[in-house]
Amino acid sequence: MKNNHTCCGGGCHTHHDNNAPQIDVTKMPDLTATHKQTSKADKAPWQWQFLKPKYWGIWVFLVIFLPLIFLPLRIQFIIGKKIGQLAFLLIKRRVKDTLTNLTLAFPNKSEAEKLQIVKQIFINQGIGVFETLNAWFRPNVFKRTFSISGLQHLITAQKENKAVILLGGHFTTLDLGGRLCTQFFPADCMYRKQNNPLLEWFIYNGRRHIFDEQINSRDMKKLIQRIKDGKVIWYSPDQDFGLEHGVMATFFGVPSATITAQRRFASMNKKNPPVFIVFDMIRQTPDFIAKGRLPHYHISLSAVLDNYPSDDEVADAQHINDLMEQSIKKDISQWMWFHRRFKTQPDGRDFYA
Repeated sequence: MKNNHTCCGGGCHTHHDNNAPQIDVTKMPDLTATHKQTSKADKAPWQWQFLKPKYWGIWVFLVIFLPLIFLPLRIQFIIGKKIGQLAFLLIKRRVKDTLTNLTLAFPNKSEAEKLQIVKQIFINQGIGVFETLNAWFRPNVFKRTFSISGLQHLITAQKENKAVILLGGHFTTLDLGGRLCTQFFPADCMYRKQNNPLLEWFIYNGRRHIFDEQINSRDMKKLIQRIKDGKVIWYSPDQDFGLEHGVMATFFGVPSATITAQRRFASMNKKNPPVFIVFDMIRQTPDFIAKGRLPHYHISLSAVLDNYPSDDEVADAQHINDLMEQSIKKDISQWMWFHRRFKTQPDGRDFYA
């Protein structure tokens, strides 16, 4: 049987032919040397307004945390865990929202189980801060930490000159997932502009080290052109943005406003429509890294979705939600449950009141 599991430098455990030449991992190239990025967007311009007092809190955060990415990764994880535990104690509204989401999605879990998952979600997000900063500015610390399966589906589509829409969820490993995916193929990402101008400037300039293009969700002209150019484009359809660009479907058994805008991407190049692949990246190791060890991340790419989009918008929405559920269930504590996923309800109920 063919093995479709690709290992990157000793991070996974597979059988090796003893007669095969052995790889000297100390001589493996850095991630920056094997990054598949084909172009880098221009920097977002500096604005002097960023020095106003209302932005000082962000600057304090950056001054404290950016130097910490030069500590060993295991120490960063320990600090990230402490940050997550502190956030769990201080950010009561987000904790309440997270607990509400879990209660709706997993009604059979006990209060103790749900509370433990909430704590782990915040821990994973605290660690995610360091995973993100390293992905942007010090990616080589993740050398020999990741593997991928299903890559052949994307390669085949690209050989057929198809654009690929990667449908991925909002996991705590979000930006690191982008960095590690682009070790195998160049990609664009779609995003919603941050309300805070300084955060927008910082995040955009961080992500320009990863993606070829960052496509504003309102920039249809650029999106159409990138699809016609046959690019790989990351799009996340797993949050509640109301029904302006979506329909009601169930998510973990709960009625949920579900984005369907991606269905229209297929009509943006009618002669050669894009294909759709669902992907996720899960950290497969605990949040505590033993001395001398590394974490391990696994990227999974699905087969090209068959008959998607179909003529049934609601059925398509349900199909995507079901696939997102499958990804999240690999480790429910690595998905960002603190967003108000169920805020839009057909009967007007407010679960978060």
